[in-house]
Amino acid sequence: MTDTHSGNQTPTESKSSDDRDPLFARIPRRDFMKAGAAAGAMGAFAGCTSLLDDDDLASASDVDATVPPGEHDDYYAFLSGGHSGEIRVYGVPSMRQIMRIPVFNKESARGYGHDDRTSEMLENAGGYTWGDTHHPRLSQTNNDYDGRFAYVNDKANGRMARIDLKYFETDAIVDIPNTQGVHGACARLPDTDLIFGVGEFRVPMPNDGRDLDDPSAYTSVLSAIDPETMDVVWQVLVDGNMDNGDGGKDGRWFFSTGYNSEEAVTESEMSSSETDYVKAFDTPAIEEVVDAGEYEEVNGVPVVDGRKDSSLNDGSDPIVHYLDVPKSPHGVSVTPDGEYAIASGKLDPTATIIDIERLAEVDDSNDAIVGQPRLGMGPLHTAYDGRGHAYTTLFVDSQVVKWDIEAAIEAEMGSEDPVIEKIDVHYNPGHLIAAESYTADPQGDWLICLNKLSKDRFLPVGPVYPENDQLIYIGDDDEGMKLVKDTPAYAEPHDASMVKADKLDPASIYDPDDYEEEFISAQDTDIIREDGRVHVKMHSVRNQFGFHDVTVQEGDEVTFTVTNVEETPDMLHSLAIPQYDINIKLAPQETREVTFTADEPGVYWMYCAFFCSALHLEMRSRLLVEPAE
Repeated sequence: MTDTHSGNQTPTESKSSDDRDPLFARIPRRDFMKAGAAAGAMGAFAGCTSLLDDDDLASASDVDATVPPGEHDDYYAFLSGGHSGEIRVYGVPSMRQIMRIPVFNKESARGYGHDDRTSEMLENAGGYTWGDTHHPRLSQTNNDYDGRFAYVNDKANGRMARIDLKYFETDAIVDIPNTQGVHGACARLPDTDLIFGVGEFRVPMPNDGRDLDDPSAYTSVLSAIDPETMDVVWQVLVDGNMDNGDGGKDGRWFFSTGYNSEEAVTESEMSSSETDYVKAFDTPAIEEVVDAGEYEEVNGVPVVDGRKDSSLNDGSDPIVHYLDVPKSPHGVSVTPDGEYAIASGKLDPTATIIDIERLAEVDDSNDAIVGQPRLGMGPLHTAYDGRGHAYTTLFVDSQVVKWDIEAAIEAEMGSEDPVIEKIDVHYNPGHLIAAESYTADPQGDWLICLNKLSKDRFLPVGPVYPENDQLIYIGDDDEGMKLVKDTPAYAEPHDASMVKADKLDPASIYDPDDYEEEFISAQDTDIIREDGRVHVKMHSVRNQFGFHDVTVQEGDEVTFTVTNVEETPDMLHSLAIPQYDINIKLAPQETREVTFTADEPGVYWMYCAFFCSALHLEMRSRLLVEPAE
């Protein structure tokens, strides 16, 4: 079968007259059969390309993922929280959930969205009541994790957030103009000098009521964000929708998969073409265009035209290369050595290997495609072990397939020969992450597969089932992959990043120099009243607040600035005034501020909501709101 964008032959068979789902019409019927027995047979190939030289890695038969009580894990894993709008932090290999970091959602235990600073941040970022976190990525220096920040997108509302890894808390959110549905979130490497938000849904630009029912006028954009200021510095218009993305290792290329090259609005129309695109963005060339003023400013952002028929794509040096790949590609990731970008087929059983260096040399971008191995049904995402192997999720087959990258380049297009091994997972895997796979030096021992379904794996909890994060050991090329653990997850997680624990150095108490609020010591405790405003400056310490009573008038605007003056790690306090919907968390040496209107006369107990000592229940004060005259 010949694709519609180029003369390349796609390694699939023609459709037979059966009742298959039309989305999978190009995939032979035999590939729809669950290949459990075949997976066992493929295990015989395990080790045929073994490059393992690390004596520190255990054999698959002896691997033990137990982390005894009181001992620490080897890795942090940052997993998306999906509809919860948060990031989940696991320890690996224990798979214990250590922390949840609220990002796009309010969360009372951490006071997130309840104090002035974080509530203002959420309001300025669109004021939405929910978010959908998808792709957490950690900052890097010289293609290695530097322990400073994590970044994550909001697929639902077109936002990007930054998480400070000193305190494991969200410290900045940007509401990205000119886009809906930011799907991918990736960095330009080697030094994370840009964060990219991959815009998915096509809309008119500007989206102000014009061209409502003219899909040909819709567009999607790639957004480049300054990781320090979290400002959008430029955007690029493209043809079709975009999906996932990943950056090269040398500061030049960014890759995004793209579907709906038809630029349609219905499912059948969006999947009518036999091929779609991988888009390769030449980021220094785009920056030169911006510097030269060759853009249109829309909603305060320079927008560059990167569509195929743009004048900026004429000639031998286009700013965006469009490569033809089987239709509806999904994940794309760059190999640790930076030599290849690998895109998964989703509706085609193959993955496409792009030679990055060759991309800048060829006249036809499709000539940079150097391999297309046949992996199985529904390939979605790919991770790496640093030994020349790729691991790809097969959504339909409910498997992870291990394959040899160089063997795939040497093999004929559509060959199954590069496949080394397959392992069943439960069920319908989406993303997967191998330890430090996004860096130049993956660790090659652990892999987490994030599955969309769990069905019979856990105790029943009603019609809404948990999802399933599964830990797989990949450190033994001779004995093959070994499924180690199931971990239930709340809907709906997507991507993850895994980093060696010793590369992060979280703080145990707050440094007052890191925030703007005034530190309130016992000597600074004060109440300032002026023109219907009351500012209560108060410290907290085990068993007491700085004031036994605070009296205000009905209608006063009241601000509490409260500091936990404890210096002992893990000694948390809070200020809770439930009737005024207040609950701010105070870790040692932390100051938070909250402002509200005292609009209901009465007695309101203020108390600490963290069990902090034997006299915890006695740690309270009264807010007395006197009726207005």
